[in-house]
Amino acid sequence: MHVTHTEIEVRYAETDQMGVVHHATYLVWFELGRTRFIKELGFSYPKMEENGVLAPVTDINISYKKPFRYGDTATIKTWLDDYSGLRAIYGYEIYNEQEELCITGTSSHVLVNKETFKPLIMKKVLPDWHMAYMDAMNPSRQER
Repeated sequence: MHVTHTEIEVRYAETDQMGVVHHATYLVWFELGRTRFIKELGFSYPKMEENGVLAPVTDINISYKKPFRYGDTATIKTWLDDYSGLRAIYGYEIYNEQEELCITGTSSHVLVNKETFKPLIMKKVLPDWHMAYMDAMNPSRQER
């Protein structure tokens, strides 16, 4: 399974009155991890969108275990947790500098036509992405 690592230095603006990273910020960090994952596979989110394809979030799951504070460094691990050809579910784990697991989660996405928002099948509209996702799920896979 292909896993990317994205480091984030916590910025002051990401913290709340309690001095910890605001809970919604982790969703932005998920996006940074997902974008890096896609880039490491050799693809570009902006280019996909230029070609009339969007990948909206259909579901988010997040579990908070330990907070981050201003000045901490977070490492986001991102992988493709499940992929059906229609829906992609990305998995996330965020660790602190002591390598303690602080945040876990998933985000589910489907491809849609930018104009109509009708669902698209990745194998048909982005065949290279489809093959890369199949390989990312199972690198030892022989047939496509």
